[in-house]
Amino acid sequence: MSDKKEKQKKIARKLLDKYRLVILNEETFEERLSFKLTRLNVFVIASISTIVLIALTTVLIAFTPLREYIPGYSSTALKRKATELYYKTDSLQQIISTNKRYYSSIKKVLEGDVSAVDFNRDSIIQAVKLEASDVDLNPIEEDSILREKVDKEDKYNLFESATSASNFVLFPPVNGPISEPYNLKEKHYAVDIVVAKDTPVKATADGAVIFAEWTASTGYVIIIEHSYGLISVYKHNSALTKSQGDLVKAGEVIATAGSSGELSTGPHLHFELWNDGYPINPTNFIDFK
Repeated sequence: MSDKKEKQKKIARKLLDKYRLVILNEETFEERLSFKLTRLNVFVIASISTIVLIALTTVLIAFTPLREYIPGYSSTALKRKATELYYKTDSLQQIISTNKRYYSSIKKVLEGDVSAVDFNRDSIIQAVKLEASDVDLNPIEEDSILREKVDKEDKYNLFESATSASNFVLFPPVNGPISEPYNLKEKHYAVDIVVAKDTPVKATADGAVIFAEWTASTGYVIIIEHSYGLISVYKHNSALTKSQGDLVKAGEVIATAGSSGELSTGPHLHFELWNDGYPINPTNFIDFK
């Protein structure tokens, strides 16, 4: 028992015996650094350093792209591509299955392997046959109101084929009698509306002013570009209230009517409509009275 205790004391003494680690200058033997150490301290420091090194290595491998260079680890990009290929393969399998069923049905039709159903044509005609006397063909009041509403919308709707522009309605720039109508043969691509001098001229629809200047022949002219390739032109004004680049709303005052320009014979508005580079008759879409 005493020998065992002696051994334990001896081991403890070895672990706790103090040593000095001295770093000397080789030429002058001057002491640079010195450390007091024990074997226990060295063991503890070495253990802690090993644990920290293992932890740092684990973190680098688990949470940085360095793991891709270690055999056995696959790259993130490769995993993403594999996932995309899996979904594409699944979609292609579904398409192939659908095509197989489709081609199978076509094959049956071509081979005549289709079950036939007999119809009694006379019985069908008899079942759907109606007598004119049994049907009331007189329009009801609601139907008449709806027809009138649709007729008005069709008259003033410039873009019947465009569903997004089904509610695009043009606003009359001025109201008054037409002194000279639209005439394609005489190349009068406008309507001249007689108005009093300084009558407010309003924009026919929302748009942007692309021209607002004085010209010798037509006086003060303003041109507005609207949606759906539509352009409206207002000539012979006495003054302009908008400039090039301004945005205007439908019904907003853009000028005052007058008789400016060499071609004018009295106060009126020369109004033109152009759609995709072609002149159109404004009276087909606007009621100036």
